[in-house]
Amino acid sequence: MVFTSQPDGRAFPFPTVEPKTLGRSAPFNPVIYQQQIIATFGKHRCVARWGLVQFSIKIAIIGGGPAGLRAAEVAAAGGAAVTLFEAKPAVGRKFLVAGRGGLNLTHAEPREQFATRYTGPEQPDELWLSLLAEFDAEAMRQWAADLGVETFVATNGRVYPRDLKAAPLLRRWVQRQRAAGVKFAVRHRWIGLRPEARWQVDFQVAGGTHTVEADAVILALGGGSWPQTGSDGAWISVLEKLSVAIAPLKPANCGWEFSWPDALLAQAEGQPLKNITARAGETAAAGELLVTRYGLEGGAIYQLGPALRAMPEPEIVIDFKPAHTVEQLVKKLGNCSHNFLTEARSRWRLSDAAFAILENLPGHGPFTSAGSLAARVKGCGLKLIGPRPLAEAISSAGGVRWRELDASLMLRRLPGIFVAGEMIDWDAPTGGYLIQGCFATGTRAARRALAWRRPLR
Repeated sequence: MVFTSQPDGRAFPFPTVEPKTLGRSAPFNPVIYQQQIIATFGKHRCVARWGLVQFSIKIAIIGGGPAGLRAAEVAAAGGAAVTLFEAKPAVGRKFLVAGRGGLNLTHAEPREQFATRYTGPEQPDELWLSLLAEFDAEAMRQWAADLGVETFVATNGRVYPRDLKAAPLLRRWVQRQRAAGVKFAVRHRWIGLRPEARWQVDFQVAGGTHTVEADAVILALGGGSWPQTGSDGAWISVLEKLSVAIAPLKPANCGWEFSWPDALLAQAEGQPLKNITARAGETAAAGELLVTRYGLEGGAIYQLGPALRAMPEPEIVIDFKPAHTVEQLVKKLGNCSHNFLTEARSRWRLSDAAFAILENLPGHGPFTSAGSLAARVKGCGLKLIGPRPLAEAISSAGGVRWRELDASLMLRRLPGIFVAGEMIDWDAPTGGYLIQGCFATGTRAARRALAWRRPLR
């Protein structure tokens, strides 16, 4: 008789059950012994295979985005009976949204630098180093390769599938999970949890409600961005009723609003500001911005999101020429004595958007000296109105507070309930960090769910 509880073969930590015979002369009967084991530990904890009794665990995963799909994959590989529940008609909708930009899977920078990209209040020290140690960028690339998808590193360090498409990768991923035994239950909207001998998980389905039992549950319902994909934040009220502390969801990696003059928009709407450095307080970010009708978009302002949200009056300061000092710019204008901005447009190679901002913003001109213009080019301040709506954001900040979770990503007050992905109060910029974070937390939650056992009653 063999007893196992975990994929690594560690012994199941319960007392030995001695076989009973039907009489002094009765031989040992493995069928009767198996029945005794099941009676002792419960039928739902035992699986009979080839005359052996093995302990199994039933895991319900709620949410079919990157974190939930990764958790299902890991849990199934560990031998659990896995069902993934999704409110929408199909899984992976947010994965497909990410694919519109080529599906930036991860980033090639060193793990130590990678870990610093994740921020959030109450976030434990060294947390992301430990999460990435379980599933890092190299593991992500190997995961894609195992699905037959080649990846490449772009010049900016971002990692993409060679064909820049999400749909083929998602199809192969789901097919592999089905082959591994993962069951998919779509059009199941999660509405509640009840602790009994096993967790009772309630769903809203067509025509009423449906309840399933699970030994462990992994919640991976996303944040509040792109609600049309299913991450609408409806889970917040469910967890709050269970006394779980939630930080309000806020837009992250989003545009910020600024009131541009009409004349400026006529010249610069849709125009990029390339190779700039932007600053919010003491935080700086290099990259690109885009002038929009409502304000600014782009990677540089996405990186500044946490700093801007922390400011009572958010302000961004743009350096249009970070490679040059004020003195160098003045020197480039030579003996110019008038029409400073017009001359600087060609001599400094100002972009159309930068020229329009300097020409049209109130208080920025006209410039009466090369020095005053150079100083403004190196530090153009814009007082922002606020972020764009949450539904428009690429991702969201806020969610389950870190103090509610232990190191295994299990809710302290709800043993056996794990959380992964954007539901947790962490933030990261674009560049591959978001999907990587979802995969890393999904991996941790699934592995710890496999190892977790509810005490026998």
